[in-house]
Amino acid sequence: MGESVTFRKGFTLLIDRAAKVHIGDRVFFNNYCSVIAMNDIYIGNDCIFGENVKIYDHNHRFNMKDKAVATQGFKTAPIIIKDNCWIANDVVILKGVVIGENSVIGAGCVISEDVPANSLVQLIPKMNRVSQISYR
Repeated sequence: MGESVTFRKGFTLLIDRAAKVHIGDRVFFNNYCSVIAMNDIYIGNDCIFGENVKIYDHNHRFNMKDKAVATQGFKTAPIIIKDNCWIANDVVILKGVVIGENSVIGAGCVISEDVPANSLVQLIPKMNRVSQISYR
């Protein structure tokens, strides 16, 4: 945990036995953010997180039709959020993602693919899809 890390009401940090979480300096988590690690989660310096952001480096396996999903275990992959990112309200970041430095992720996005540095990712509500543009 870095210096000057701030979190508000309802922040959850769960780290599995074999997992690692790195949170850089001057990181801010607003109300009801969750960081749940079964693998590795890296958050760089000077990142800010809006309310209700969820970060999961794992997902349930569900490919065995003869077994209940709850018994199939998990797939995991590290998450990297580089320096100086703003992750807005109600964003979900899924396993295996790298978010490049100086990027902004707009409210309500589900991030399941890498985001290059200096990008703006936004949800287009009427089209129910995400668009990504470089802005710097």
